[in-house]
Amino acid sequence: MDDLSWETLDSAVDYTCPGFDVRRDEVRFPSGETDGFHYVDEPPAVVVLPLTPDGDAVVIDEWRQAVGRVNRGIPAGTMEPEDEGDESADGDPTDDAVERAAARELAEETGYEAEAFERLTTVEPTNGMADSVHHHVLATGCEPTAERELDHNESISVETVPYDDLLAAVVDDELRDGRAVTAVLWYELLHR
Repeated sequence: MDDLSWETLDSAVDYTCPGFDVRRDEVRFPSGETDGFHYVDEPPAVVVLPLTPDGDAVVIDEWRQAVGRVNRGIPAGTMEPEDEGDESADGDPTDDAVERAAARELAEETGYEAEAFERLTTVEPTNGMADSVHHHVLATGCEPTAERELDHNESISVETVPYDDLLAAVVDDELRDGRAVTAVLWYELLHR
């Protein structure tokens, strides 16, 4: 695989905004040619599939400016510096760090707290154009016992739906949020 590797000669941020940077790397290809490569540089994130004690899914409906509509999804958000720091030998955050971030995002966006968390998977959803890493987590025993704390730029409503309805929305192409689809499919693979 080393014969496919690109060598990074230089790296600089071309544009910074809240939540991510656009980075330009000067790279050398295996052929010896050089060129610039731009990508979105952002911190790791957690994606939470919350289930109530009855097995219903806690879902959110949120305005998504990039696609110009309200999307159904599940709680997700950036890991904060206080979540990081606990890393495994391969550089990924530990399960404890991911759980802390998942608990915070679940509470902030939905007002729910979970009895237990379980890591489902970690994916790089758009590694051709971004360095995004999403840690998908199952949250069980979720109850509405927390205080919601939405960011100033979040427009979110919360409801619970039967899990089978959420799964049907994935199968019928009604659920378009890729993070939510990934979490539901991993839950199906591991638990059903």
